[in-house]
Amino acid sequence: MSTASVTTNVDVALRTQLEYFGTGRYELAEQMVTPDYVDHEAPPGTPVGPEGANAVLRWLRRAFNDLTYEVQDAFGEGDKVAARVTTRGTHTGEFMGKAPTGKRFEIDSIHIYRVENGQVAEHWAKRDDVAMAGQLGLFDH
Repeated sequence: MSTASVTTNVDVALRTQLEYFGTGRYELAEQMVTPDYVDHEAPPGTPVGPEGANAVLRWLRRAFNDLTYEVQDAFGEGDKVAARVTTRGTHTGEFMGKAPTGKRFEIDSIHIYRVENGQVAEHWAKRDDVAMAGQLGLFDH
């Protein structure tokens, strides 16, 4: 795979993270993800494809309506892209069965994308969910 292809894959992955998920632009789903897109971190029962991507986005935006992402590092090899991301938001809606606390969080996460023909086909993530729950005061409830 050429360097240009890897660079394009990084651009696709970052645009998906920042423009689609980061700004809540539901209308970009069909453009950003493949028809059989799989988010391996999505809640059980989430459909595949743009419908599933939008379901995850709705779930996140209902819980954290000001959710933002800041990319710290990103690189690619072949069809895979890895990004180290800082995620921030305010707990404004129900999340994992917990009522909104109004508290803010900031965590680091690693996202891995598989890009296919200019769209994200798969997504994996590892987040510091314990730090997020602590910052939101979810252990206190």
